Amino acid sequence: MEIFSRLKELSAQYEKLEQELSCPEVFSDPERYQALYQRQAELRPIVESWREYQKLMKEIEDNQHLLEEDDPELKELAEQELVQLRARKTQLEEKIKELLIPPDPDEEKNAILEIRAGAGGEEAGLFARDLFEMYQKWLSKKGLKLRVASFHPTDLGGFKEIICEVEGKGAYGWLKYESGVHRVQRIPITESGGRIHTSTVTVAVLPEAEEVEVEIDEEKDLRVDVFRAQGPGGQGVNTTDSAVRITHLPTGLVVTCQDERSQHKNKARALKILKSRLLEMEKQKQRAQRDGMRRSQIGSGDRAEKIRTYNFPQNRVTDHRINLTLYKLDKIMEGELDELVKALRAEEKAKKLAEMEEESLARAQL
Repeated sequence: MEIFSRLKELSAQYEKLEQELSCPEVFSDPERYQALYQRQAELRPIVESWREYQKLMKEIEDNQHLLEEDDPELKELAEQELVQLRARKTQLEEKIKELLIPPDPDEEKNAILEIRAGAGGEEAGLFARDLFEMYQKWLSKKGLKLRVASFHPTDLGGFKEIICEVEGKGAYGWLKYESGVHRVQRIPITESGGRIHTSTVTVAVLPEAEEVEVEIDEEKDLRVDVFRAQGPGGQGVNTTDSAVRITHLPTGLVVTCQDERSQHKNKARALKILKSRLLEMEKQKQRAQRDGMRRSQIGSGDRAEKIRTYNFPQNRVTDHRINLTLYKLDKIMEGELDELVKALRAEEKAKKLAEMEEESLARAQL
């Protein structure tokens, strides 16, 4: 009943929007018209499905009345029709429930991708590089743009840390499931005895903060240092002090950006990353207060805190959150992550549906 009430309410909203959009004064106000049109477009799939459902229920009711007739042939036709109509009813109910799931407000935003070596020394740094290259290939296939903001190389060519900006529609929505500890099992190039080692890399994915979401008093809250950018092995990227390090004094957060040759551009990109981190800190604080939990997004990087395992000898990858194992690690490392991520999306949707049904049941019992 709770869902039906919600559908009626949304249907009434949709009809009101139709009326408003036809008013001359709204049409002459482009900003207001666009806002109303966008809201109507968001509601359209739900309202159309709800109208189809109502029509379907009327057909079911009509066929049930036919079962009371004396004509055997007519009753048989009605029974056959009811089987199909009830099957369609079940499908439509599931579709409507999915449409009612509140969308993630950050889904379509750009993202900040942070990859850091965890336990395992040089091998962890090498796997951090491998993960970076995996994401780079995957995101490129999706038409998303990845730009490196800063990185700290290891002696063997891996990364202690690499921070990137990912731009494009739905960037955060695709990447958000990658946050956590990634565990690798393989024979490192540093291992002469052929033994398999276990190392970890932590990945954090943050939605890019918009200007209105995070306010910073640059004069009071920030310390900005500039220095000469360095490339791998100490090679100078350029001969000017273009690299920027920003320290957020109230929290102690530090962001460095050295990829651009312009100090101004590096500062702008560093500020963007800093704001995204501050926004995520605030969201984590709110989640902790709401759930009674206080834990960070990616844990400590310890081997036990894993979301996914990459086992190279067996060509196997296992996502521990959904107990999914695929024997195609070679393809996944080449950027074929869609099967994994789509399975994670489906699991998230199923959980949200279950929560929505529990809430609806709880309200009905009040």
